[in-house]
Amino acid sequence: MNLRLTPKNLRRLDPTDILFQTEYWGEVKTRLGWKPYAFDIGSSLSGGDVLVLIKSLGGNFSAAYVPQGPEFVPHEENQGTFLEALSEEMAEQLESTLAFIRYDLPWESPYARELREKQWHDYPESRIREMRMNFGTKNWNLRKAPVDMTVTHSSIVDIRDSEEQILARMKPKTRYNIKLARQKGIRVCVATVDALPVFYRLYRETALRNGFFMGEYRNFLALFSAGAQSRSGSEIVLLLATHNREVLAGAIIAISEKGAIFLHGASSSKHRNLMGPYALHWEAIRYARSRRCRTYDMGAVSPSKDPRHRFFGLYRFKTGFGGEILHRSGSWDYPLNKTVYTRFRNAETLSEDL
Repeated sequence: MNLRLTPKNLRRLDPTDILFQTEYWGEVKTRLGWKPYAFDIGSSLSGGDVLVLIKSLGGNFSAAYVPQGPEFVPHEENQGTFLEALSEEMAEQLESTLAFIRYDLPWESPYARELREKQWHDYPESRIREMRMNFGTKNWNLRKAPVDMTVTHSSIVDIRDSEEQILARMKPKTRYNIKLARQKGIRVCVATVDALPVFYRLYRETALRNGFFMGEYRNFLALFSAGAQSRSGSEIVLLLATHNREVLAGAIIAISEKGAIFLHGASSSKHRNLMGPYALHWEAIRYARSRRCRTYDMGAVSPSKDPRHRFFGLYRFKTGFGGEILHRSGSWDYPLNKTVYTRFRNAETLSEDL
C-alpha cells in the first residue's frame, strides 16, 4: 500500500469530534511530558490527518502513541495493511529511538455484531484477533496491546430529542432515581477549576474503594488548558453533585461540537441512598444538550451483560440511561525494537495482573 505522511502544524489539525485527536489534547499531553506531532495522511485509501504523541521509555528509547486515531476507518479487509503502511512511514518520519507505535483505535470492532446480538460475552483471545488483523500484511507485526489506553466498550446516549423523550427511553429505575435525587435535595452545579482539589479528593476515595488505577492530580489539572480549549472548540466542564453543601459526586465532561464525553467520575461512600450519580449524569446530559451536542458518551461498561466482568456494575448503571454500546477495536502495537518492546510489554502485563 502506498502511503505518505506530511508533517503539519499542530494548530492546523482538521476539525474533529474525537477529543484525543485535537490540538487541545496535544497541549494537554505536552504539559505532562509528551512530545506531539501532527501529520497529513496521503494514501490510496484515505486522506485526513493524525496526532501522534511521543514519550520517553528511558534508556534512550521512546514510544509513539496515536490516541483514538487515525480517524479514517479503512474497510475491514484493509485495516491491517493500512496500519502496517502507516507504521512504517511513521517510523521513517519520527525519532530513531522508537521502540514501538501504539494505536488506540476508534474504529468499531469487527466482533461488534456478535456482541450486539448477544452471541458472545467478550472478544476472542488476543491470538485470534491478531491473526485477523495481520491478514494480508507483509510483516505480520501487529500485536494486540495487553491494555487498552482508552475506553473500548462505552455506552452512547442519543440526546438529540427532547428531555421527555430521553427520559422515556431510560429504564424505569433510572428515571425513578433521577427524580428521587432531586426530591432528596441533590443539586448539580458547574464548578470552576478552583474546585478541582475537592473533586480529586473524592476521586482518590473512589479509586481506593474500587481498586482501580489512580491518576496523578497534575493529569487532571492539565485538562483545564483554557487557551487550547478555545482554539480547538473543546470545553472541559467540572460538575459537582452536592447535598447540604457536601459534595457527593463529581464528573469531568468534555464538550465538542457534536458530542460530549464523560472523562472522569468520582462518588462518595456516604449518602449513597441519595442517588447523587444519577442526578450528576442527568445534568451532564442536560448541559450537553444546551451546547447542542448530539450524543453523550458515558464511558466504560462491560462488553455484555456478564456479571463476571469487572465492569458489569458500570454496565448495569449506565445502560439504564438508554444508550447503545459502542464496541471499539482497542489498542494495537507495532513493535520496531523487539527486545525493548518485549521488556515493556512484560512489565505492562505484570502491572495489569497486579
